[in-house]
Amino acid sequence: MRWLRSLDIPAEWLWLQHVTIIAVAILIAVLVHSVAMRIAGHAARRTASQSDDLVLAHIRQPLRWVAIAIAVSFAMRLVPMSSDGREIWRQVLGFSVPALLGWLAVAGLRALQGVVYLRADISVEDNLRARRKRTRAQILGRIGIFLIVFLTVCLMLLSVPGIRTIGVTLMASAGIAGLVVGAAAQPALKNLIAGVQMAFTEPIRLDDVVIIDNEWGRIEQIHLTFVVVRIWDERRLVVPVAKFLENSFQNWTRETSQLLGSVFWYLDPSADIPRLREKMGELVEASTRWDRRFFNMQVTDVKPDSIEVRGLMTARDAAIAFDLRCEIREGLLEYIRREMPEALPRRRLEHQSNIPPRHGEGDQPQAGGGGVPLGTS
Repeated sequence: MRWLRSLDIPAEWLWLQHVTIIAVAILIAVLVHSVAMRIAGHAARRTASQSDDLVLAHIRQPLRWVAIAIAVSFAMRLVPMSSDGREIWRQVLGFSVPALLGWLAVAGLRALQGVVYLRADISVEDNLRARRKRTRAQILGRIGIFLIVFLTVCLMLLSVPGIRTIGVTLMASAGIAGLVVGAAAQPALKNLIAGVQMAFTEPIRLDDVVIIDNEWGRIEQIHLTFVVVRIWDERRLVVPVAKFLENSFQNWTRETSQLLGSVFWYLDPSADIPRLREKMGELVEASTRWDRRFFNMQVTDVKPDSIEVRGLMTARDAAIAFDLRCEIREGLLEYIRREMPEALPRRRLEHQSNIPPRHGEGDQPQAGGGGVPLGTS
């Protein structure tokens, strides 16, 4: 394109020439991108899967700007510029190209996360494998985005000669600086490393039911340094990631969501247990919350004025198990109140009139006796 430079064009028209060349390059890039996206979208609509549509939706905008940047970089070779102008242009490219490529990489990574979420449906009953995939995709995706942003910023800074020279100088004191920064950021680095470890060891997953700090809730979000637990009453408990690796907690859905729920009743020792056991069986079998696996009733303890009766029943998950326990507890209490009031615990008073009171005790209750002598108010 030397003939462009050889033309005797007035200086006041040079800027119009430059703008025209750049505008044509941008227009060509936009047209090529639009045609390519139309072809890709048409091919995606012909497939039954929604994964390709999701990927196109994420990378459409970054690809457009990458195409424009490539077109403009080629067009600038046709524009006659001074040495200072070309140096400024190299600086602009040094900042814009890594930023656009980093944007495209982040969009592609988020598209992959979306594909994993789309294929891992956690709304089904047996969602252990789906929750495992979503948890790994979320944690590793956040780590990948952090690394991409870090590398992008480094590449942008390396394009500036002054910063690159300062960086070489700082390499001599990198050891001391690393110790200082490591000591200052020890809690953050500790949780960051714990987040990476959690992605592979999987002590918790998304939508797991846990009890931590005496709170019952579900794992709602897993970040690099903290975890958000949605408490049953809609509160949010923010827990450092390292706490799930260093301290004990309960995970009710570690292997499966099925649970064995328990209900306790405190009844009179004379209660007809076989009759209550039969009634409990009727209530459990009539409930739609029972998963048809197991139920039982046993006397598990004897106290001075009552007996402890425990009922066991199974359910598909923790939330259903809680509702099932409440349903059976209320149903059996209603049956006892209506049909077996004698099963309710009563305090017994025993009169010991044949045993004379000890000297000086007057009308005080006898030692070891459970009753109240006549005459005591």
